Amino acid sequence: MGGSSECIQGSAHQKMESSYTMHQSHLPRSHVVKKETGALSDGVKDDGAPFLARDWNPWENEQVDYNSDLAKKRQAFKQQLGRIHQPKRYRVQIWGKAAIGIYLWEHILEGPLNPTDKIVQWQEGELQSGKIDFSFYTGPAVVQGHVPLDMNSLVLVLNGREQQKVSYSTRWLEHVQALVQSRTVSHVAVVLLGNEHCNNNFIAPYLKRNGGFVDLLFVVYDSLWVNDKDVFQWPLGVATYRQFPMIRPNAQLITSNRPYLCNFLGTIYKNSSRDILMQVLKQSGLDKECITTAREKWLPQETADSLKRYQTALAQSELTLCPIGINTECYRIYEACSYGSVPVVEDVLTPGSCASGSSSPLRLLKAAGAPFVFISNWKELPAILERERGMSQEQRVDRRRMLLEWYAGFRQKMKERFTEVIEETFFKSG
Repeated sequence: MGGSSECIQGSAHQKMESSYTMHQSHLPRSHVVKKETGALSDGVKDDGAPFLARDWNPWENEQVDYNSDLAKKRQAFKQQLGRIHQPKRYRVQIWGKAAIGIYLWEHILEGPLNPTDKIVQWQEGELQSGKIDFSFYTGPAVVQGHVPLDMNSLVLVLNGREQQKVSYSTRWLEHVQALVQSRTVSHVAVVLLGNEHCNNNFIAPYLKRNGGFVDLLFVVYDSLWVNDKDVFQWPLGVATYRQFPMIRPNAQLITSNRPYLCNFLGTIYKNSSRDILMQVLKQSGLDKECITTAREKWLPQETADSLKRYQTALAQSELTLCPIGINTECYRIYEACSYGSVPVVEDVLTPGSCASGSSSPLRLLKAAGAPFVFISNWKELPAILERERGMSQEQRVDRRRMLLEWYAGFRQKMKERFTEVIEETFFKSG
């Protein structure tokens, strides 16, 4: 094929033939024909500017088509390259059959729930964490055999706190066992609200270490089984079963002038440490500087009014008093953290089969560096409250901010740990 000098010597027909030939040879866009003046009459371009013969390029349309095609190929190549370097993702489904499932989903994983109304039969949501795409189902209408299951990795959230709950949880374990045996499900983890005495023997036969099918167990309270290999300790969290919400900290929560030194709203059992707590407050006259509401009988259901009173007490108090119940770990600890009210925790091991030792009780929170006030006897409280009186507002605000930041960081660490352990155990060969 000749150069541009050959093109400008030929007839119009030859020019068009050269145009076709050069297009077939992928002429670069910079190779533009210069037309001799007079070969074409001058005119006006579409935009009104004068059109000069020397501007004419007989291959312009072909170049546009060629460049458009080239751009499409480049884009397709980039997309293919993106797919090659895209990290592999995994899918895991969570069935929430205990209220702590809401704490896992909304407070730890920070996943959305639809519908948002808590008093419904069915809720679901989806989120991404690490390399995993989680989907979540919860509510009374989530029943065996009627939960969508389009993936082979499953997390089951159960309650093993009392015998009635154990019977219900066992039926779910047997249902999932059947799914594993039919090869519908390949990997299983359980998040368990354990027994407050740490007696969780009902689930032992289902653990893979004992010949069962449960690869991972995340259990609440200081169980002796925890080894950070296939059994991990899990936080109790807030009382989602009593509709305690996810609290988003704001400037007012951090900087407000709180009128009370402390609060305790709860049930008082005779001859318990809670009884001692109330006596200490009254004898020292400190009950006037703290919000206290005592009842003699435990009420499992929260009303809108009682929940509002409780949240107001947390938001208006510098400290939240957390006496032991059946177990040292209680919802109140996490609820106080949500409002930046420092938990004053009775650091006493309760009766049962839970782990003992220098780090127990509350070893999960202690390992995370929880900025709480730990006491061994409520007779220490007057001295603690006396120190509170001497603190400046600036010191209190700094401490409040530190607690809220710690609690957010703690939940984030739990999220990362949960995701990484599942990735490593379920998909290590993937």
